[in-house]
Amino acid sequence: MSLCSVRPGQRVRITQRIDRRAGDWTTEIEGVIRSIEPRATGSWFAHGKNDRYWLLRIELQKDDGEITSMILDHLTGVTVLDAANATV
Repeated sequence: MSLCSVRPGQRVRITQRIDRRAGDWTTEIEGVIRSIEPRATGSWFAHGKNDRYWLLRIELQKDDGEITSMILDHLTGVTVLDAANATV
């Protein structure tokens, strides 16, 4: 799934994998996208735009109402579960 095709209001499953020498860690989270945008970190050594390191972050609202934010990287998979828009 291309990140260009996901948008707020869609229900998705995010699969994140942490690559480790002793075996990968994998976790899945489902929810409705509230936002997806690059946001600056507080990194002082980044030398990026405005001396910040920018990471693509997605904010989801889970079924129980909890709001969570995740960083999307090359090890992250996004699966659209419901193509119809939902109300957040």
